[in-house]
Amino acid sequence: MTFYTSLSGLQAAQTDMSVISHNIANVATNGFKKSQATFADVIASNVALDPRHMIGSGVVVQANRQQFGEGSLTATSSALDLAISGDSFFTVKSAGAGGNVNYTRNGAFQVDNSRTIVDSSGNALQAFPVDASGGATGTTLTSVQLPETSGTPVATKAVTLATNLSAAAKAPATTAFSRLDASSYNSATATTIYDSAGNAKTMTSYFVRDPATANADGTATQVNAWTMYNYVGDTALTAGGSAGVPVIFDAAGKMATPAAAVAYDAFTPLGGTAQTLSLNLAGTTQTASAFSVASRSQDGASVGKLQSVAVDDAGVISASFSNGDTLALGKVALANFTDPTGLRQQGDNYWTATGISGAPTMGGSGDSGFGQLKSSMLEGSNVDITAELVALISAQRNFQANSKALDTQNKITDTIYNIQS
Repeated sequence: MTFYTSLSGLQAAQTDMSVISHNIANVATNGFKKSQATFADVIASNVALDPRHMIGSGVVVQANRQQFGEGSLTATSSALDLAISGDSFFTVKSAGAGGNVNYTRNGAFQVDNSRTIVDSSGNALQAFPVDASGGATGTTLTSVQLPETSGTPVATKAVTLATNLSAAAKAPATTAFSRLDASSYNSATATTIYDSAGNAKTMTSYFVRDPATANADGTATQVNAWTMYNYVGDTALTAGGSAGVPVIFDAAGKMATPAAAVAYDAFTPLGGTAQTLSLNLAGTTQTASAFSVASRSQDGASVGKLQSVAVDDAGVISASFSNGDTLALGKVALANFTDPTGLRQQGDNYWTATGISGAPTMGGSGDSGFGQLKSSMLEGSNVDITAELVALISAQRNFQANSKALDTQNKITDTIYNIQS
């Protein structure tokens, strides 16, 4: 029996070394949780045996218990790198209608070709649906897909532009206006407008001081009159067929003409469809100050392009777009278990629920009993390399001691055989 006693010790020590080696091998694995082998003695007994005469029969591996202590948190530059401070697991689901649900502590997520938030194995992060304010609207988990655009395109129909034209300006030396010749106009300003597809176009307004009026005595009097030209890209805007629009001020510098918004004829911007446009110059003045723009606005809207994604402390995933829109897309779902040590390891940092672990309880970041989500951070392995190396030496010594006991028993057996011979 002593052979089997020593053999059980060898097997236990070997198991211990295997567990420790597995821990050491995953010291740099994000979200890895170390395991610890626990052992129990083996005693052969019966009711008639005097307990003072009982002799053990070796050792048995009682359990290989996972240790779910938190690993160190490391800051990163990606908003989709997530870590959980405290208990809980991320919930991920493989592709397909019957996709498998797994749980992980590895929060290194990214966006795949379909703009779905996934982990390194392509399993989709699961989240609760939310309303516009980020509040959860249900308990059915769903994958999070980032929209490519946001908003509905609206073609610009009305522009308002309030400027100050300098009263000290003189009529340009070049009398024939050309937008390509800066000497043929006094001032210019550009306004961004949008076509029917939401594409940005540039409308440039050019202001030309009208020539002074010749007096009978040979002097000249500068009139308070200007001519405005507008172009969208290379397309000249016309009002009633005329490209130039008179802009006239009274003696106090207040605009008298046009008295209402200028309604331009329909035009077709490059690459767009036909649209109409009105330009309101209300608030435009003529003073001694230099040319300036007091205000401008337009009623068109572009389609926002996806620019970035963020995750707040409550676990709400939101996307930002080039048009200023921000959309809440989901709230990261966290899972808790009655006995996490009963979770079945699947590899790739995944666990699945078992009868021992119990069914998952779902919640959100910061909820009672759930961990706190941290964005732009990753949880490392909870393996202490120093402690594991010391434990490995101890397990090796245990193996050697059991090997020595086995060798001693072998020598004793040889001696017995020699006596009989």
